[in-house]
Amino acid sequence: MQQRSHKQLKLYIAALLALTIVLSSTSSLAQVRPGPKATARAVSDPLLGRWDLTLKAADHQFPSWLEITKENGEYSAQMVGRWGSARPLPRIEITEGKLTFVSPKEEEGSKEDLVFHGIFENNALSGTVNGADGTPWTWSGERAPELKRITPPEWGVPVPLFNGKDLTGWKMSSPGPPVWTVQDGTLVTPGNGPELTSDLPVQDFKLHIEFNCGKESNSGIYLRGRYEVQVETDSEAEPPSHHTGGVYGFVQPYPEFPRKPDVWQSFDITLIGRNITVVQNGYTIINNKEIPGITGGALNSQEAQPAPIYLQGSEKGHVAFRNIILTPAK
Repeated sequence: MQQRSHKQLKLYIAALLALTIVLSSTSSLAQVRPGPKATARAVSDPLLGRWDLTLKAADHQFPSWLEITKENGEYSAQMVGRWGSARPLPRIEITEGKLTFVSPKEEEGSKEDLVFHGIFENNALSGTVNGADGTPWTWSGERAPELKRITPPEWGVPVPLFNGKDLTGWKMSSPGPPVWTVQDGTLVTPGNGPELTSDLPVQDFKLHIEFNCGKESNSGIYLRGRYEVQVETDSEAEPPSHHTGGVYGFVQPYPEFPRKPDVWQSFDITLIGRNITVVQNGYTIINNKEIPGITGGALNSQEAQPAPIYLQGSEKGHVAFRNIILTPAK
């Protein structure tokens, strides 16, 4: 009886050792030999994502922006052209590092659709396009920066950007007419005239600005000269991101204030990286939202670089600005 129990114990121990070896081997294989599906997931498409583009005509460069996505094996894209906001493209094709995408003529003010041909090489895009003026253009693209900040900023000393007397510290994009004017201590847009750009380039900042928008009027505040916070009393029929306080084409204000022509209002705007907070008349209407890309009409598409504030003067009507105080991050 004791001899038989001893044999059973030896067999039991041997079985446990064998089971331990099998389980250990299986675990090791699972760690060092990912199957085909795991390998496929690890490989990403280098063309996917956001791109800062520059379109190059003979005498001018136009900032632009492109985002490429892929779902169920099909590519799609949205684009910001020379003006306006992000819009889906009707066609994009990508094969072995070569891409073709089309921007409709209605969006481009062109007699023909703009057909972009390009290649992906050295982590950049480059190519050609039939320009809106009927001549061949070239274009290039670099991957848009994430602009993520690791630590909160330390704020510097507030700087008044407008002295209430004249255009010192500002310059117009063209001589006009019409031109920007200073009336009763306020900056007044010309109405279908030039843009007005501050001399001070900035990266992260807080901006206090007060505005008074006339009836059926439109302007905007371009942060770093690239992201437009809308000011208007004429865009009620347009998408919510085109309304006062929205980041044009990307981020809508909520709650949205009723339109109030000829009434003074205020914005307190904080831009850190590509995240924005907008407070209108003391109420938060955008709370730390990401801005995906530039607005049409931007100074340039080099999103990682500091750039100045600019006020839009090319839209209709008249908007007055005052008490423009910028607090830069150190």
